Amino acid sequence: MRILENENLRVEIADFGAELSGIFDKKKAHQVVWTAKSEYWARHAPVLFPFVGKVNGGFYTYEGKKYPMGQHGFARDNEFEFVESSDDRTTHIFKANENTKKVYPFDFELKVTHILKDKKVTIHWEVKNAGNADMYFSIGGHPAFNCPVDEGLTKADYYVRLSDKELKYVLIDEKTGSVDFKNPKKIAGEFKLSEKLFDNDALIFDGHQIEKASILYPDKTPYVTVECKGFPSFGLWSKPKSGAPFVCLEPWIGRCDNMGFDGELKDKYGEQSLAPGETFTAEFSIIIG
Repeated sequence: MRILENENLRVEIADFGAELSGIFDKKKAHQVVWTAKSEYWARHAPVLFPFVGKVNGGFYTYEGKKYPMGQHGFARDNEFEFVESSDDRTTHIFKANENTKKVYPFDFELKVTHILKDKKVTIHWEVKNAGNADMYFSIGGHPAFNCPVDEGLTKADYYVRLSDKELKYVLIDEKTGSVDFKNPKKIAGEFKLSEKLFDNDALIFDGHQIEKASILYPDKTPYVTVECKGFPSFGLWSKPKSGAPFVCLEPWIGRCDNMGFDGELKDKYGEQSLAPGETFTAEFSIIIG
């Protein structure tokens, strides 16, 4: 476990998955990042790469060949190489290998850097195409936050603020794990949490609607905020019908397939393309309080 620490926060990052595993708020003396209790969801804040969500039917097609792929890709389930660390940042890298090429035929390098400043943790990604052909990928964050974080409260005592205007979202089809994009729904930009909100899995907001998302205390002061300017999609999730005491604020570049999609990888919704030798970068930040 790698540690970053200042007078406000103590941050933990695991070598496995380069996963943000803890943000302890020293001022309020509580743990903000979900504690990964296995009876609900045994992860903290995994990196989603080279896919976000599920692929339709459990496989995708690249140049006419079908490849199996699990939910959210494979980066989160692999050991990263620890590269370097300083007082305010730590960097990990994961490269293509024989196992990844069985399911994802691209040479890549994924570098993840966590940066601590004041009450903010920034997660910076670099994706390099180390091969000789165009590379296609998606990438996303999946940070989960303890909610409730205060004793005597429930998740339903908290609020979420996503925007100052009404938003459109889509849901995931339970049978296929793909997006029911033809039936969008509407929701206020700020609303109170409830257990029923997640009965149909994640709420997905496409079209660059969300640049900042906050979970608010019952008095509507900020508990935790994710800043994600430039991210085309965003997921709001907690484990359905479980009473799970966490909420995920998920900035995505790419997402699960639209219902019925069975085309080539390059035509997948939100898919990113990277030419040989090129590097893609993106980042989002988690602000405490």
